[in-house]
Amino acid sequence: MKKNHHFYAIITIIFWALAFVFTRLSLQYFDVYSLSFLRYLVASITLLVIICFIKIEIPKKEDLPTFILSGALGFFIYVILFNKGTALVSAATSSIVIAMVPVFTALLATFFYKEKLKMYQWLAIGVEFIGILVLTLMNGSFSINEGVLWLLIAAICLASYNILQRKLTKIYSALQASTYSIFFATIMLCIFLPNSINKAINAPLIQVLYILILGIFSSAIAYIAWAKAISIAEKTTYVSNYMFVTPFLTTILGFIMIGEVPDKTTVLGGIIILSGLFMFNKESFLEPFKNKKLSPDECANCTDDDI
Repeated sequence: MKKNHHFYAIITIIFWALAFVFTRLSLQYFDVYSLSFLRYLVASITLLVIICFIKIEIPKKEDLPTFILSGALGFFIYVILFNKGTALVSAATSSIVIAMVPVFTALLATFFYKEKLKMYQWLAIGVEFIGILVLTLMNGSFSINEGVLWLLIAAICLASYNILQRKLTKIYSALQASTYSIFFATIMLCIFLPNSINKAINAPLIQVLYILILGIFSSAIAYIAWAKAISIAEKTTYVSNYMFVTPFLTTILGFIMIGEVPDKTTVLGGIIILSGLFMFNKESFLEPFKNKKLSPDECANCTDDDI
């Protein structure tokens, strides 16, 4: 599993689903800008601790602009727009707009990397999006206002980040690609440092806990896992497609955290989304169950029928 992009993508999606819930909870005390800075300050500190044990090389000069752009699009601009949008709409609405990222990523990957999807995979994307609509529209949780626009731009930024990570992970490890991108983003977010520190000093303990979860799990660990998934996947879209599951997980987590049981609409939408996900990834999902012929090097005592 650790050599499979599904493993890392699932880890990321779980932590990102938590981000939608904890961001809304954090915005009850922090403003958009202080939350953005503190989240990635915690992420940067976490990554500094990690690289104390796992040494990584400094990026090459010619790759610095790509890292800076990756940090700007994937974190600096994205998190500000994400927080602004999330503050104005429900967690379910924000998750459905961000779930457009796989579509934007597929289009960008087709343009920049000539990554072509098969017809059934485009159909699967359509099925997954229908599942999201069922999940949000049928239970009346979707709302449209200025926040949707901010989230739509944030989704485009994150799709662009995916494309840049595809390029960086061809040269650097997943840890390097995500770490330096987050470092540069945190430097940019330092413009919000003064107000953020004042907010953090006076924050209730529960709010500090929300920031730690967002920084450590939904940022540092999640983005390392995401970069790893992108680096080993055959195509960028194979990983970004998992973002369609985020609204379902977000809704489930939202219900769990406020003590409510998911309704029939949530279950139906989730089944449709997961069906589309299986349809999109059916070849790689079924790969371990296929009977494979062994090469002569892999089996010294095989019969002729085995080789």
